[in-house]
Amino acid sequence: MIIDLPDTTTRAINSRLLKERDEGGAIALGRVLTLIIDTAGHDPEESIDAANDASREHPCRVIVIAKDTKDRSSTLDAQIRLGGDAGASEVIVLRPSGALDRHLDTLVMPLMLPDAPIVTWWPYEFPDNPSEHPLGHMAQRRITDTSQLARPTAGLQKLREAYVEGDTDLAWSRATLWRGLIAATLDQPPYEPVRKAVVVGESRHSSVDLMAAWLAYSLKCPVEIQRFADAPAITQVRLERSSGDIVLDRPDGKTAALRQPDQPEHRIALPIRQLRECLAEELRRLDADEVYGEVLLKGLAKVGE
Repeated sequence: MIIDLPDTTTRAINSRLLKERDEGGAIALGRVLTLIIDTAGHDPEESIDAANDASREHPCRVIVIAKDTKDRSSTLDAQIRLGGDAGASEVIVLRPSGALDRHLDTLVMPLMLPDAPIVTWWPYEFPDNPSEHPLGHMAQRRITDTSQLARPTAGLQKLREAYVEGDTDLAWSRATLWRGLIAATLDQPPYEPVRKAVVVGESRHSSVDLMAAWLAYSLKCPVEIQRFADAPAITQVRLERSSGDIVLDRPDGKTAALRQPDQPEHRIALPIRQLRECLAEELRRLDADEVYGEVLLKGLAKVGE
């Protein structure tokens, strides 16, 4: 169900939500958090679809701020999505214009769930200091996505300079399966130090940088990044040891081959993670991701040394 509310107010939006709950009886009250999505001037549909899918694991109220591109005075258009159009959530799309666009925190406050955690997500461009932004300051978790930037590496450096506990980036989530597989191989004998690590991947993909930073921080070894313009995200991680190299290779973006000394080659399903999977992973925890913080603050500086 999609309900359009042109030239409205937050009071009218709340009243309509209560009316639909009373009349329909199908709107669940067991929301576990409020997810605020600031899409700026981008089309919000991809982000809404990802949030709807993630909400099946984390029922929530989704408040989407989509900038009104029309040149108008202070006006608020809204849309409420319920039922099949909202997954396991209830979606409120806000299109503020004029002065309303400069006071986003006061705009969303009346619509947030009481006594529920708040997560703010910037799917595209994000503020220089997410924790000091009005929408980030009120949130327990702040999610960015440097892979959507024109200069992802510069975006990571910006996040590093402004990092506080509760910040995270979806480029980190996209490398979760890689980190798990690499950690599992190092838990097997022989327990030798890694002399050098090599990460191969797409030239602009920030997951490549974070994977290299994690290796540099965790293994205390030199890390080299090899970048290719048409590669599908991360394509290979190679760990050089005295007994032979450990190589996790995924040239097609779907299936990886794990090669280790004195062992047969293992084929592993390792598809590129979708946006909804990464978002759902980040919504599972509302505490600080300490490993991400250490990698961003300490590991990133070691890459390229």
